[in-house]
Formats: sequence, structure tokens, C-alpha cells
Amino acid sequence: MSNIKLDITKAACFLQAGAVKAFEPKVKAAQQALEDGTCPGNDFLGWLHLPSSITPAFLDEVQAAADTLREKCEVVVVAGIGGSYLGARAVIEALGNSFAWLIQDQKNPVILFAGNNIGEDYLSEMTEYLKGKKFGVINISKSGTTTETALTFRLLKKQCEAQMGKEVAKQVIVAVTDAKRGAARTCADKEGYKSFIIPDNVGGRFSVLTPVGLLPIACAGFDIKALVQGAADMEKACGKDVPFEDNLAAQYAAVRNGLYGADKKIEIMVNYQPKLHYFSEWWKQLYGESEGKDKKGIFPASCDFTTDLHSMGQWIQDGERTIFETVISIEKPNRSLLFPSDEENLDGLNFLAGKRVDEVNKMAELGTRLAHVDGGVPNIRISVPELNEYYVGQLIYFFEIACGISGNVLGVNPFNQPGVEAYKKNMFALLDKPGYEADSKAIKARLESEK
Repeated sequence: MSNIKLDITKAACFLQAGAVKAFEPKVKAAQQALEDGTCPGNDFLGWLHLPSSITPAFLDEVQAAADTLREKCEVVVVAGIGGSYLGARAVIEALGNSFAWLIQDQKNPVILFAGNNIGEDYLSEMTEYLKGKKFGVINISKSGTTTETALTFRLLKKQCEAQMGKEVAKQVIVAVTDAKRGAARTCADKEGYKSFIIPDNVGGRFSVLTPVGLLPIACAGFDIKALVQGAADMEKACGKDVPFEDNLAAQYAAVRNGLYGADKKIEIMVNYQPKLHYFSEWWKQLYGESEGKDKKGIFPASCDFTTDLHSMGQWIQDGERTIFETVISIEKPNRSLLFPSDEENLDGLNFLAGKRVDEVNKMAELGTRLAHVDGGVPNIRISVPELNEYYVGQLIYFFEIACGISGNVLGVNPFNQPGVEAYKKNMFALLDKPGYEADSKAIKARLESEK
């Protein structure tokens, strides 16, 4: 099978001649530091050779657990936040039917995502929907104490046991958590839940190829072996000994950092397939949480075209020139639909009659690229042969390795996220969580003084 392709020509032309090539030594050093484990955050490099290290036996174990849920459940709720749900949701929505929640599919359970917010209406509406239904839960949390997920799991556990009985609930609740520590591990061991381990050396945003992502994806009915194979093939294609000119990840990292140095501070991930909306959301966490620190980092944004051309197109075409685009282009759609002819032709579209809808979409993509480049927006294009498990696996690893390289070139620790702890401390202090008494006193005094 072929690989995804990268075209940086419409981005490199905005830089001085040879600027991308000039990054080769920095990129090679950055990738070597990943391989040698000498970079910042080197205790979180378990993702680096994860695809090639996953055994068929392990995938069979994940598939067996998924099959149990598929057999016993009409609905499977994935409880997790951040990297504990975005990767799975990205893959499931990229590969699934756009109207899956409306289809009475006898083969696959409905996959719901929760534990990713604290919206009372959302949680209430979900529990209402689950009444009378046979449902299971995949609880994804290393600690088991992440507020959003823990709150949701408490609700779901009680409802599952009440509706289906404790013995059945044991069979349809699966924990994906730490090997030894944390509330979720303690609960799983006490209740006798099937469990999978989140490796200590794989951070959340890099965890889609662990049971964090693989189990929900398998529950949705997709081929996790093909997904992993795609990632493993891309691991080889982006290896440290692959020449710079052939290494897609190295080139992507180089051109991004070149554009960043040229004051292009915002990267817009663009797709022309609605199915890729959540893939962009996964990508935003991967790059935002990896590079956004030490007052550095490209801001990752996303747009769904052509939809967002009718809302954000004006800004992209004519606004501040601090942006560049990375476009994921799908060469061949999975379905075929021809544009019909109409006798009255009131809309004037008979000139399109007999053409595939995708042909119109492709011309919109090409026309937009030309317009945006002319308007001063550098354009990176990633071409994907088709949307299936294999090529989505390639995309996942491509972005992961490029992120590790790019973060090292930028000079940050790509694998920590110290900034997210600030809001947690404030939230716990305001909620009077035990252990936060001094913080509670200080923040309440501050709020009183600001009145």
C-alpha cells in the first residue's frame, strides 16, 4: 500500500530559498534526542516505537474485551477527558457513518463520550437516554480522580448496577488505568472489572494506540490491527535514518518551525470532509499541549471547509498575516454520488450534472488553496489515499513523531503540561476540597477584595 504524501512547496515559497533545508541538522538532532532519550520529558517516550512493539496477542486481548461489550451492550459510554477520549473519538468519527447515532445498527453499539465536561444538562440528558438500555462503560483515567471523569463514572456505575444488576455490571464495565496506583485501579480490583494498563511512559495525548484508544475503536467495529499496521509502517517511513528529503515528519517539523520564525504564529488545520472534525480536535491537543509552554508555541486552530469558508474565509483571506494552513486532503471518498440534472435549472447548476460530488469538492479545495496562497497564507498539504483504518493509523503516527521533533526544535519539553494544573488548584480551592484549605482561604480573600 502507498503512504500519505506531504506537499510543502506552497509553504516553503514564503521563506527564503533553502530555509527548510537549513533546518535539517536541527531536525536530525531533535529526532536523535528522541531516539537516545536525551530530550526533555524523556520519561514519556513510550509512544515512539509503540506501533512496532504491539503484539498480535495483545490486540486479540483488546478485541476480545471489545467483543464482550459489543455482544452485551446497545450503548457503550467512553468516560474520559483530553487524551483519554479525543484520539478514540477522532478515529471513530473519521471512519464511521456521519449519522451513526440515528441508525438502528444491529452490528455495532452506539458509542457515547462523557466525562469530558461538567455540564449538568449533558450528564442529565445522557443518563435519561440510558434508562432502559443495556449499556457498558469504558472508564479511562490513570488516577481515577480527574474531576470530570470521576464524577461521570460515579453516575454511570450506579446507573449500570441499578439497571442491569451488579453481576452483569462487572462484565460490561472496563477500566483503562494505571497498573498499580489510583482510585480507578483500586475500584477495578475491588469490583473485579476487566482492566487494561495505560503505560507509565505514554502521556495522554500520545495514547491513542494504547488501550485508551484501541478499546473504544474496536467496540465501534473498526479494525485495530489495520490501524496499528498503518502506524507501524509510518514509524518506519519516518525513522531517524530516513533521508530528510524522504522523511515526511522531519519536513513538516522543519517547515512549521521555519514559518514560526517568520512570525506565522497560528496554524489552521483544514479538512474538506466533515468526518475529520474530531481528528482536528485531537491534533489541536497534541500540538497545543506539547508546544504551548515557556511563552512559546504555534497556536493550533482548525476549520472545516467548505463549511467554515462561509464564516472564517474572510478572516483567512484578508485578516492578519500571522497564519498558515495545513490541509488534510482525502484523494478517494468511500462512496459515490453523482450530481443530478434538472430541467428548469433554476439554480444554474446543470453544468455540474453527471459529475461526482467529490469532483466539485476537489475543485473547491484547489480554488481555495490558490486564493489563500495568493492572499499570503502559506499552505501545507497532506494527501491521504482514502479514509480507512490503515491510513488513519499512518496519520496518527505521522503527527505524533512530527510533534516530538518539532517540540525539541522549538526548545520546550513536548511531553509535560504544567500549565493545566493552575486551574485545577483554583477549582479545588473554590470547592473546598480537603487538603486545599490554605488555597481556599487565599482565593476567597482575593475574590472578596476584587468585589
